[in-house]
Amino acid sequence: MFKLAHISDVHLGPLPRLSIHELFSKRITGFVNWHRNRRKHLFGSTLDLLLEDIRSHKADHLAVTGDLVNLASGIEIRSAAAWLRELGDPAATSVVPGNHDAYVPGAYEKSMRAWYDYVRGDLAPPQWEEDRHIFPYLRIRDKVAIVGCSTAVATPPFAASGFFGARQARDTVNMLRAAGEAGLFRVVMIHHPPIRGATSFYKRMIGIRRFAAVVSTGGAELVLHGHTHLNTLYWLRGQTGQVPVVGIASASQGPGGIKPRAAYNLFSISGSPGAWEVKGQRFSINDMGDGMMLESTDIFGV
Repeated sequence: MFKLAHISDVHLGPLPRLSIHELFSKRITGFVNWHRNRRKHLFGSTLDLLLEDIRSHKADHLAVTGDLVNLASGIEIRSAAAWLRELGDPAATSVVPGNHDAYVPGAYEKSMRAWYDYVRGDLAPPQWEEDRHIFPYLRIRDKVAIVGCSTAVATPPFAASGFFGARQARDTVNMLRAAGEAGLFRVVMIHHPPIRGATSFYKRMIGIRRFAAVVSTGGAELVLHGHTHLNTLYWLRGQTGQVPVVGIASASQGPGGIKPRAAYNLFSISGSPGAWEVKGQRFSINDMGDGMMLESTDIFGV
């Protein structure tokens, strides 16, 4: 049995001191939003509780579907790299970027360079290479194929949309087909929900129909996403049946806010091609914010 834990929207804080030059951009709107809203509900101690609980359940792998930072300043990106190293072996943690990791032009490249060991496919070069497409990537762990996709692009102020383009779609289909032919359980990681209506217009993923075609053509057993800070379950049509599309609350969300408190999903994967079995459990922060609780024993039973 392979245990896969899923967290998202880490939003590591607090915000560092930023220069006037750094704030003279879209960052100023995010800076105001953090101090007015997010800093009241997003806590590092909450994230620590989640990670401790994940370790206690002896997860084999951790999937992080984006938004490690807030404004993608240089200090934040370096701090996120240090946080990733604290998690342990890069081979046991897979990351895809979110819109906050590409908050302003140039931030995406800086983030991916700094976090390269966690966004690198098994057959990718060991060192970052300029102008090389790193998404989608493929990592094979036991009987599980982890395919990481990126929707992270810099957007104008007050927009948080993502983009899934034709080149990435073609490469993802090929990876999924090959993984299926190899008899692997296929997990796709992506930040924005690939579901129409799952979020507001200015936060949507551009390329939803393209992604749906990828899943129906290439095949997949599970899709994981973040972005909405909600615990959700949708379905997409696959090659042989419906494919679950699972979202998760922010990993730093404390109790008492509008959004659900921090949680992670733990997937236990077993079986074989044509007879895969996957159990999904959700663990969340308790009402007091000082411990963890089992929130759902079967997230697919909704």
